[in-house]
Amino acid sequence: MITSSSGTETPAAAHRWQQWVEPWYLAYALLGVAAAGLVPILLPLAVSRAGGASNAGLVVAAFSLGGLAAPVWGGLADRYRLHRWLLTGGLLVASAGLAAFPFATSLAAWMGLALAQSIGVAGAATVANLFVVEAHPQAEWDERIGWLQTFYGGGQVAGLLLAGVLSSLDLRIGLLVAAGLTAGAALSAWLTAHTPPRPATATPRPVLLHPARPGEWALVSPQRLFHHLTLDTLRQLGPVMRSPFAVFLAIWLLTFGGAATVFALYPVLMQQAYGVAPGLSSAGFAVAAGLGLALYTPAGRWSERLGPARVLRVALAVRLAAFLGLLGLGLTHASSAAWLALLAFLFVVLAWSLLSVGGTALTARLSPVGQGEGMGIFNAVTALAGVVGAALGGWVAGQWGYNAVSGLAAGGVGLGLLLIFLFRLPPR
Repeated sequence: MITSSSGTETPAAAHRWQQWVEPWYLAYALLGVAAAGLVPILLPLAVSRAGGASNAGLVVAAFSLGGLAAPVWGGLADRYRLHRWLLTGGLLVASAGLAAFPFATSLAAWMGLALAQSIGVAGAATVANLFVVEAHPQAEWDERIGWLQTFYGGGQVAGLLLAGVLSSLDLRIGLLVAAGLTAGAALSAWLTAHTPPRPATATPRPVLLHPARPGEWALVSPQRLFHHLTLDTLRQLGPVMRSPFAVFLAIWLLTFGGAATVFALYPVLMQQAYGVAPGLSSAGFAVAAGLGLALYTPAGRWSERLGPARVLRVALAVRLAAFLGLLGLGLTHASSAAWLALLAFLFVVLAWSLLSVGGTALTARLSPVGQGEGMGIFNAVTALAGVVGAALGGWVAGQWGYNAVSGLAAGGVGLGLLLIFLFRLPPR
């Protein structure tokens, strides 16, 4: 027998992972391989080789922009009960955008196809969460979506490792592989997913106990896409802008946007500034992402014991030190720069576990318009920071070189850390 947090005993069998996993989770894992593993490596590499760093930043920004369409897909699914069609259709749109990308030759075409890919990913990710919350009781949401995140995160790690292999080949082959995997995800979703029955009452947008676990950079985690903005939320921006929550959002915009400048150009930056081949940088990213998943549980305990603001400060200090280390390595041209750069980037990724937990907890505590609405605003700011950071990073790299990207990231994180101390966010 296992004792629950409420003091009641439940059978151990009730906690077996098989209870929480459904066949269509395979489609989500394949989406993780393509969208979170292959695309972040192959897309900037392909564009930078053909059109330079500035174009790469704009294309990655376009890929991030489609996440803001999440409210449209959630609304269509709720109103017309199109869950299965939208999940499959979103995956097919993403697959088509990936398949056509290797044959595009202009910036406009690259950006249009990247936007189509991200709109498809956003549609699939938003609707996938609805399969959970509309088909199962609220008490099971966190456990089931936690497993859904685990499948996506596992796919992400596998995709990063695969990207390391494919990056040594023709990048067009890698993008076509990503398209094929996404098409396979669409087939799996069509065969295994079923639109849930219409709920008797309007289904609330849940505020999950566990924050998004897949790593976030310029490409926003699918769990963030689920907590989308509504018109009612936008009407409540007045109270938000007059509260400490606005200060926190400004800090988040600076720090997440600063980091996004590096993540958007990661494989190109590692190769050009530190001499790290794409295969090795992809493997390093995979190791960091895998280790980061193990930090969420400790981060939750630290947040409860020390307070989310302290956890956030520590995480930002770690990221600032890592970005300053990357900047120093690029400026000094150290003989061991490649391995030291990978080590510094490891800490950048590991800090995300603390940032995710601390940021989500602070949103719940500081939001003056309720947790659900506050989470929607928080995630919109996250998406906006990813778009702006990716575009700005590409422009800075094109104007002043890749070391300037690390400097810009350090500047954004450092300024955000300074604001935390100046405005004294609640420690607990």
